[in-house]
Amino acid sequence: MKLHCLDRTLFRSSHSLNGVHLPAPMETHLWYVKPSEVKSESLLKQYFDILSPCERENVLRLQGEELRKSALLARALVRTTIAKYQMNSPVDPRSLKFRKNMHGKPEVCWPSMDDWDPPPLHFNLSHTSSLIACGVTVNSQIGIDVEEKQRSTKHDILSFARRYFSKYEVQLLAAVSDPQAQQREFIKLWTLKEAYVKALGKGFSGAPFKTFTIRFRAVMEGGFKALDESSTKGYEIIVDSVDDPTNVTTSWQFLLLELGGSHYAAICTEKHSALDGKRNAPGKLMVWKTIPFLEDEYVSGTDAVKMICGLQ
Repeated sequence: MKLHCLDRTLFRSSHSLNGVHLPAPMETHLWYVKPSEVKSESLLKQYFDILSPCERENVLRLQGEELRKSALLARALVRTTIAKYQMNSPVDPRSLKFRKNMHGKPEVCWPSMDDWDPPPLHFNLSHTSSLIACGVTVNSQIGIDVEEKQRSTKHDILSFARRYFSKYEVQLLAAVSDPQAQQREFIKLWTLKEAYVKALGKGFSGAPFKTFTIRFRAVMEGGFKALDESSTKGYEIIVDSVDDPTNVTTSWQFLLLELGGSHYAAICTEKHSALDGKRNAPGKLMVWKTIPFLEDEYVSGTDAVKMICGLQ
């Protein structure tokens, strides 16, 4: 994959970006691509062409074809995803500019124009070698994380968990006797914690995993019950402080799901007030599988998206 050799006519002759309406309040859009399904060299060159000079340099600096391809797809997915959304005029993905907050979280840097207010659009990116995902919201901070279901660790699960997880979370994992099931539960917790700190915009260094606890509680018609209760409406995921478990964070909502039967994905977004003023209205998730410039497949409600936890 010789990415330094470009044909600039490829982008002009590529498929046009289909317009998509911005997410509604309490709605999250998730777009994902599998690198193994992107095999066209000409398509990869189109992706490279829409990157900024700095992004191109970062891609070419990586050692190994697969790493370069993954980094290229990640940046191309962000640019083409944001450019899909219908704003006051079509957006060329190569024209988009980005900045980072004080903790390094990327944000769109919209141009200043007298006759246009930029959309309050937020996005977050996560990727593994086998799947790359981009989440989008409006008026709501978002954090996402994706991990392979078969991801392995070099260390014993509980030993590793004791370094990064709270005492409650370690006890939760220790109660799972089957090693494979324990591995899966560890990955689920990791994705949820990663999504939360990314939504905060602080990252791991700004919000160490061991300073907060992810808890699950079942939602009944009459309120919240323990997880072992039956006839639940679903499960809510909450966050509390390790120093003060009674201090429960209620500003965020979570979704935990499977993508393509091969990955876990966690999404954390700010809670919105419903139009009638009520808090904690459940959000809506819309998911697309994509190959940028080539095809977009809406997969919500199919076997490609399986909800594990979270109110939908």
